Amino acid sequence: MKTGTLKQVLLITDGCSNQGEDPIAMAALAKEQGITINVIGVMEEDVIDDQGLKEIDGIAMAGGGVSQIVYAQQLSQTVQMVTRKAMTQTLQGVVNRELKQILGGTGTMEDLPPEKRGEIMEVVEELGETVQLEVLVLVDTSASMKHKLPTVKEALLDLSLSLNARSGDNRFSVFAFPGKREEVEKLLDWTPRLESLSSVFSKLAVGGITPTGPAIREAISYFEKKRSLRSLLSRDDESFFEESV
Repeated sequence: MKTGTLKQVLLITDGCSNQGEDPIAMAALAKEQGITINVIGVMEEDVIDDQGLKEIDGIAMAGGGVSQIVYAQQLSQTVQMVTRKAMTQTLQGVVNRELKQILGGTGTMEDLPPEKRGEIMEVVEELGETVQLEVLVLVDTSASMKHKLPTVKEALLDLSLSLNARSGDNRFSVFAFPGKREEVEKLLDWTPRLESLSSVFSKLAVGGITPTGPAIREAISYFEKKRSLRSLLSRDDESFFEESV
């Protein structure tokens, strides 16, 4: 079974988008291109914005991903949980597509006897440890996120440590929105580790707008740019780049 590289966007935000394209439509477009959109809503204690919650759930649902609402102090463990849960969910989808071809019609994992289902879940868990993973992190740097950014930085460093314990390759990239001069700004190019975030986060400028839709659009574009480099590579180097799940 060929799974290729799992491509995920991890969106960390605390509010409603208020500029640019509809983020739910952008998330649906990402899913069509094999990119899973996961959303973590970072909330203040006892402050829940119904519109923000609806948007967070809508983005994750349209993007085929996982959403989670969390208070800032719980962010580190939540980032790891959401990333791994989304990996498992995506891999189960890959397995179900394979089963439909084998079993015909609408056969899925749930249709199998319990013992067979258990064996397949073991395969999914093993793939979760070995498959290549690319996580593009989108960090909301609107004004209300200012005092939460140190916690976001620590959460991403913990994520890097956690995922680097896997046997599969990991690659991370980090974008912030809004940027200093544009709606979206690249903070970190593809890298297997996130340690260099420490210097990047101290230079972040906090803005008033929340262009979530443009940020997701830029993430899709960034994955596409990397794929377009294939034509410039030799056959030996080509294996370094992903094939869509």
